[in-house]
Amino acid sequence: MITPDSAMPEIERQKMPVDIACVGFGPATGGFLHTLQQGLMYPDGTPVAESKVMPGMPPQVICYERADDLGFGVSGVVTEGRAIRESIPDLDLAEIPLAAEVTSEKVAYLLDPIGASRRSGLLKVADTLIKPFTKKHAFTLPWIPPFLRKEPGMVFSIGQFCQWVGQRVTADGTIQVWPGTPVREALIDDDQVKGVRLIDQGVDAKGQPAAGFMPGMDIEAALTVVGDGPFGAVGRQLDEHFGMPEGHHSRDWAVGMKFVIDLPESCELEPGTVLHTMGYPEPEIFGFFYVFPDRVASCGIFVPSWFETPTRTAYRYLQHWLMHPWIWQHVEGGSLRSWGAKSIAESGRKGEPHLVGDGYARIGEGSGGTNVLRNSGVDEAWATGSQLGEAVLELLKAGKPFTRENLDATYVRRRRESWLEQESLKAENARNGFQKGFVRGIIGTALAGMTGGRLHLGGEIKKPSEHVPTLEDYYRGRVSAEEIAEIRKACEAKGAGLHDALMDKVGWPEIPLDGKLLVSQQDALLIGGKVQAPPGYADHVTFHDTTICETCEERICIEACSGQAITMNPEGGTPLFEREKCVHCGACLWNCSHTDPANPERGNVNFQASTGGFHSAEN
Repeated sequence: MITPDSAMPEIERQKMPVDIACVGFGPATGGFLHTLQQGLMYPDGTPVAESKVMPGMPPQVICYERADDLGFGVSGVVTEGRAIRESIPDLDLAEIPLAAEVTSEKVAYLLDPIGASRRSGLLKVADTLIKPFTKKHAFTLPWIPPFLRKEPGMVFSIGQFCQWVGQRVTADGTIQVWPGTPVREALIDDDQVKGVRLIDQGVDAKGQPAAGFMPGMDIEAALTVVGDGPFGAVGRQLDEHFGMPEGHHSRDWAVGMKFVIDLPESCELEPGTVLHTMGYPEPEIFGFFYVFPDRVASCGIFVPSWFETPTRTAYRYLQHWLMHPWIWQHVEGGSLRSWGAKSIAESGRKGEPHLVGDGYARIGEGSGGTNVLRNSGVDEAWATGSQLGEAVLELLKAGKPFTRENLDATYVRRRRESWLEQESLKAENARNGFQKGFVRGIIGTALAGMTGGRLHLGGEIKKPSEHVPTLEDYYRGRVSAEEIAEIRKACEAKGAGLHDALMDKVGWPEIPLDGKLLVSQQDALLIGGKVQAPPGYADHVTFHDTTICETCEERICIEACSGQAITMNPEGGTPLFEREKCVHCGACLWNCSHTDPANPERGNVNFQASTGGFHSAEN
C-alpha cells in the first residue's frame, strides 16, 4: 500500500474489510447514506446485493466522522432545500430542533456608523447618496433578485439537522456511523483507492508513539466515499496525488463565524426571518441573521479570501457587525448561547476536483458543489450525496465494480444532467469581479445572476500570496511604518496578534464586553464553543517550511485563527499551536500569505485530521 502522507515507519496495523467506507459526516454524506439506506433492502427484507466481505449479509457500510459527535462544529444555514425535500418528501421541520420555514427575507446595505472602515472614494460617494434613504444606518433593498431569494425555503442548524439525519440512517442497523474517528489518509495502490487509514492514538505532539500507543486501523473498502468537507485531509491528499482538472483550483475561500443567540423578549422577529447584509464592518464582509423557533437566532459574518488585509480577525469584526444599530436593535439584551466558525470553499465549479476514480468518489463541498452565485452549499452538498447513492445502488444491483468508468457512467452522469450542473455553470464566473474590488464584484455578481451567467466581470482568481499586501501598504496613510513596527514589537513581547492594536489605532472602538452577549474570544471558546480536545493525538496544524515562518511579517495564520490556537512565539520563529483551543475551522490553511516551496498551489500551513474542536451541535 502507498500512503503518501505517512511520516512514521511502516508498522503492523489491524485491518478491517468493509464494502463501503465514508469519510466525514455532513450534509453530503447524509444525503448519500439516506439514499443508500432507502434502497439497500428490497421490501421483503432481502438485500439488493450481497456483501463481498460478509457473505449472506447486505453490503457493509461504515462512516467515519472526525468530530466527537455528529453535527459538532458546523453552522446555521438558509436553503431552498430542493434536494432535501426531494429525498424526504414528508419532511417535517418541527421534528428538527432549531429549524423553520422561511417566512420573510431582507437584504440590507450597512453604512459605517463610526467611520473606521476602509472604504473607496466611489463607495463613500455612494454612501452619501444613499444616506437620506437609510434607517439606523442601513438601506434595505426594495427588491431581492430571484437568484438570491431563498423563499420558499428553510432555516436550520446544520448540526441539529445532521444529528437528525444520523438517527434516521442508522435506525435499522444496515449503516454504521462512528464519530470521534478521524481518517488520516486514503490507502492508494497504483492509483486505486483501496480504503482509508485511521489516525494513530497514544502519540506525542509530533506524532511519535507514547504511552498507550495504538496504530490507526486500515479500513479496506471496495468504495471510499470522500465527503470530508472543503479542507479535509483525505480530499486534499487525493487532489495532490491525482492533481486537479486543467484550469481548476481551490483559491476562493471564506471563513464563516457566528453567534447563536437567545434573543431578548423585546425582539419581534418571527421564526423563519432571514436578513442578509453587506457593507459593514468592512465593505468586503457579508452578514447573515437567521431566526429559529423559540426566539433563537444564528447571526454571523463571512470574511472572504479576496478581502485584501493581513489582519483577518473574524471574531472582532463579528462583534462590531453585531453592534451595528440595524442589527443591535434585535439582539440588545440577548445572551450568547453558542458560537462557531468554519471555512467555506467558494471556488464553486472552478474548485471541482476529479469526482471519481478507481475505488473512490467525491461528494459535497470538497467536490466543488457550492453555488457561489446563490450563496448556497448545503442543499447542493446533499444533492451530490443523493446522486452518488443512486449510482451506487445501480452498480450494486448490476454487480458491477466501483471503477472510474462505472462511477463516471452512473454518478458523474447524474450530476452532469441535473440542475446542480446547470446552476453551477451559471455561477462559475459570478464572483470573479471581487478580485478587483467590492463594487466591481457586486456589479459582476448582479450581471451573472440576471443573465444566467452569460455576462460577468472578469478577474483572475489569485492565491493569498499574490494579493495580500504588507501591513505597511494596507495601512498606508492611516498608520505609519514606524508605528506598525512599534505595535509589532509590543505584540510579539506579549505573544499576541496585531489585529486588536491596529484596529484600535485606526478608530475601531473597544468592544464593551458584558459577559453575556459580548464576551472575549477566549471566553467564547468555553461559553459558546465548548471547545476541547482529548489527549494522545498529534498536533494537526504544522508548517511545511519553518524557515518561511521565521521571516514572515504578516503572520495571517495568527490573525485569522478563530480559536486563538495559533499564537505569536515570544522567542520568534515558528508560531506556537495549542491543539486544545483549535476549533477546526481551517482558516489558517488557506489564509497563509506564503506558498509551500514544494507545491505553489498551497500555503505553508499543513492541516491534518484530528479530534477535538467544538462540542455543540448548535454551531
